[in-house]
Amino acid sequence: MSGALLGSLPVLDPVGRSLREGFFMFWETLWPLILGFGLSGAVQAFVSRETMQTKLGDHGPAAVARASGYGMVSSSCSYAASAMSKSLFVKGADFLASTVFMFASTNLVLELGIVLVVLMGWQFAAAEFVGGAIMIVLLALLGGLWFRGRSIAEARHRLTAESAGGEQPGPGENTRLQGEPWRKKLRSAGGWSDAATYTMADLTMLRKELVIGYTVAGFITVVVPTHVWNVVFLHGHGFWTSLENVIVGPFIAVISFVCSIGNVPLAAALWQGGISFGGVISFIFADLIALPLLLIYRRYYGMRLTLRMLALFWATMATAGLITEGIFTAAGMIPANRAVTVAPTHFQWNYTTYLNIVFLALFGLLYWTYRNRERLGGGGGYAFDPVCGMQVQTAHAPASLLHLGHPVYFCSDHCLVRFSTDRGVQPERLSGPGELHHTGGR
Repeated sequence: MSGALLGSLPVLDPVGRSLREGFFMFWETLWPLILGFGLSGAVQAFVSRETMQTKLGDHGPAAVARASGYGMVSSSCSYAASAMSKSLFVKGADFLASTVFMFASTNLVLELGIVLVVLMGWQFAAAEFVGGAIMIVLLALLGGLWFRGRSIAEARHRLTAESAGGEQPGPGENTRLQGEPWRKKLRSAGGWSDAATYTMADLTMLRKELVIGYTVAGFITVVVPTHVWNVVFLHGHGFWTSLENVIVGPFIAVISFVCSIGNVPLAAALWQGGISFGGVISFIFADLIALPLLLIYRRYYGMRLTLRMLALFWATMATAGLITEGIFTAAGMIPANRAVTVAPTHFQWNYTTYLNIVFLALFGLLYWTYRNRERLGGGGGYAFDPVCGMQVQTAHAPASLLHLGHPVYFCSDHCLVRFSTDRGVQPERLSGPGELHHTGGR
């Protein structure tokens, strides 16, 4: 018995060190997560979605700029971003403009930048926003030539043909608050309770991504030896090293299944492992081509357009990473040293600990506000996705179904399918943003 236990110690030791590494990565980024998700919740509660659904009818410079701005103030969840992009497209937005919105909502959001600063350094946060802008410009220029013709027309017909005229649920009191002046919004206890609910819902929605991201990053940091990364990523070949790294970076994102902000700790582990600066940036951008999302695109738009999306997305992500690396190299802004450890592996009294204590107290206040939202006047016009926990506006839910005679709302078709599969439900009526449609046999 003791021999068996001793024999297992060589396995348990790296497992324990990997979990410890992942936990302290999380500890280092705890206060930025609370700050970022808190601000994101406030924006989602107080900024009208009708505003984001207008003036995106083409892919001219003004529409692309608006789509980028609307994306920056929306949720950072890759699944929710893809669903919102589809909803904008169904409502008449240009396909390219709705795609730009999706890119901005996962790559130009505040919480991502804050976590990058804390875990990897300000250079990576700056590169994320510089590279994100470059990627959107590339997407706008190339997408106008690539996303056109029959494939777009077929995709729009595919989605709109599934819609049969149903009644659109009316917005509740607090969703109407979004159209009020900012002074009235910010003085509304119900509005702040909805903001807190958005924060808690987003954290609930992304909890698996965060756990997977930090855990996988911890194991990669501890378990994967350096020589493995030397095989995967070229070294010492100048431009060809940078080119190979920015191409391979998105491939790792495709097979890692880690989306949204869960990419950051994994990016930190890859940087420590030897990937180039541009490769890190292209990897972070590539959360939108993780395999589960590619399957969602296929369901939304069909295989032909999905393959075109994959090709263009990969090309723009890699090119943006390469250009960003060139800019930061010329400016002397690429970190000269790679940290031996991604994060300290022990508690210490420093600014991180003090900020974590302050923001944990703030998180407690947010949680209390969320739990008392009905007493504070919140919750009007909102529902919770029963699969991922995201708060959605019932008037704009990307998907819903009637289950046991009651409407159930989802943040995306991905969650609707999971709900139906887990419960053996054969939904007879599904709704897009305010429209009922039949699923047929699909």
